[in-house]
Amino acid sequence: MMEKKEMLYEGKAKRVYATEDPALVIVDYTDNATALNGLKKGLIAGKGAINNRMSNHMMRLLEKKGVPTHYVEELSERETVVKKVSIVPLEVIIRNIAAGSFSKRYGVEEGRKLALSTIEFSYKNDDLGDPLINDYHALALELCTAEELETIKKYAFAVNEMMQEYLLKLGIILVDFKLEFGRLPDGTIVLADEISPDTCRFWDSKTMEKLDKDRFRRDMGGAEDAYQEVMKRLMGD
Repeated sequence: MMEKKEMLYEGKAKRVYATEDPALVIVDYTDNATALNGLKKGLIAGKGAINNRMSNHMMRLLEKKGVPTHYVEELSERETVVKKVSIVPLEVIIRNIAAGSFSKRYGVEEGRKLALSTIEFSYKNDDLGDPLINDYHALALELCTAEELETIKKYAFAVNEMMQEYLLKLGIILVDFKLEFGRLPDGTIVLADEISPDTCRFWDSKTMEKLDKDRFRRDMGGAEDAYQEVMKRLMGD
């Protein structure tokens, strides 16, 4: 079994460790929860294990559909081996229904279905509060190449299409979600980070109940139950 070496990075909800293979790292998911660009902090019990297993499940499905990911192997309920990538400093946000900052920014009622699925980019920079940027900004700041940007868009919309269809069968509406992409040493763009209730808005298709981090973000209570409900529908447990 692959062993963790020194810690390379500690994020808001994950730790990344080196392994004996320089091309592979181990991601360790924690129960730490943050919101509002890190201003709000707390714990959601069991979240790390749920996010790890759910993310790996979705990545395996996406790989089969032709979207390359960083996923390699699930080691335990909280630890996964992934390919070491250099993260493209863009947060890629796909929106199907108006919610959250989109509703606030554009004065659109939360829950309104958008005329078409939209894509947004944020400059991944905590000090600046992850500001929204457009294609030209991304290229002008040399965050990626034009070719990489087109690849990222293509994959992001493919992920959206696949996930919407898959989740709706489980009674879950995919409202919006955030993706991150990374470069392998040969320059190949792959899906990285995670797919979980931390990074996606999930609503129950019948009740419109929120089944994601908004329950923590908005002090609604019931975050643990919401994460477990999504896990149960995805994994049957």
